[in-house]
Amino acid sequence: MKAHDRSTRAAACLLGALLITPALVSADPKPREWNPTIDPASFTDIVDNPYFPLPVGRVMTYRGEAKDGIEGLEIRVTNRSRTIMGVRTVEMVERHSLDGQLVEVSRNWFAQDRDGNVWYFGEFSQSYENGVPSGTEGSWEAGEGDALPGIIMKADPQTGDAYFQEFAPGIAEDQAQVKSTTESITVPQGTHGAVVVTREWTSLEPNSVEKKYYAPGIGLIVEENGPERLQLVNVED
Repeated sequence: MKAHDRSTRAAACLLGALLITPALVSADPKPREWNPTIDPASFTDIVDNPYFPLPVGRVMTYRGEAKDGIEGLEIRVTNRSRTIMGVRTVEMVERHSLDGQLVEVSRNWFAQDRDGNVWYFGEFSQSYENGVPSGTEGSWEAGEGDALPGIIMKADPQTGDAYFQEFAPGIAEDQAQVKSTTESITVPQGTHGAVVVTREWTSLEPNSVEKKYYAPGIGLIVEENGPERLQLVNVED
């Protein structure tokens, strides 16, 4: 999710028996502190966290104005899976466009533990220039090299929670911090309450900080990067 993900600073609490590591209790975790232990038996086959649900077949469409043109994003939950570190993950495909021209396609893999936390296990990202594949920068997979899973959404997000979302040193080091859980937001698709707001960034791009808004039952509804705002316009199940 590199085109639309920038992620935090630390994890703040234990997530049950699945993980008991310094990274989840540190006030300011460094990359060397992120060493989650992944037990495949602690994961489920579905992702139904209310703030990051991935029902098979769902398609979400986004639009916004970027400095270089009209930005478009389609997120589709496929029926494909991938086993990573012994965990069966759900595949989500993102298609990112600018002025109607495809600029990136990424396959992302997620899994939910039995406590309800959603983990990000990697992505394969293909960028395009003038319709021609131009690179796979930002691609990573947990278990390869020093890459490890990150948390994309906690089971019960609370203001102040912080965590790594992507963890592949030198490739993907996104982090996030929960700023609010009570926002009400209106987008072209509709109005949503009890919205979780996160501040997301990466040490690899220190000047790039985003705010994201996650609505219950839907997931991502708004992404803001400075004056640029990408909004949900349609959901199909």
